[in-house]
Amino acid sequence: MKVSIACDDAGRELKEIIKTELNKDGYEVVDFGLTEPNRTADYPDYALPAIEAVANGECEYGVLVCGTGIGMSMCANKVPGIRCAHVTDCFSAEATRLHNDANMIALGARITGQSLAIKIIKTFFSTPYSGEERHTRRINKIADIEKKYSKVMQ
Repeated sequence: MKVSIACDDAGRELKEIIKTELNKDGYEVVDFGLTEPNRTADYPDYALPAIEAVANGECEYGVLVCGTGIGMSMCANKVPGIRCAHVTDCFSAEATRLHNDANMIALGARITGQSLAIKIIKTFFSTPYSGEERHTRRINKIADIEKKYSKVMQ
């Protein structure tokens, strides 16, 4: 499986740990930065290429890491076709895959420890979408909202 990953300066250390773990587990990780040490960065600049890689099908899933995970998830959910969940626990990681067929996950390096972050990501990647009709109906409604408002914004 091919996974995009990106972070800002607050998430750099956790991103590197996640990347190493994913590589060990056989995932192909495409790193969109931030990689330079001692550099500050605006998270949208690094999030967008990783998000686009998932939106255009280059990568199956994406992992975004910033201080809280909130800013990165907000960026991701602006892009059509992306369903990104800001997750802080394994139950939410499982539920967002089962119910929302999320294709990206956002973590907060300042709120989620390294071991938990790895467990969350492994749970996210190992949980299939349920395919239940009620969940598909709701995902389609989200897509309808996305279409409606993308037209309004143009």
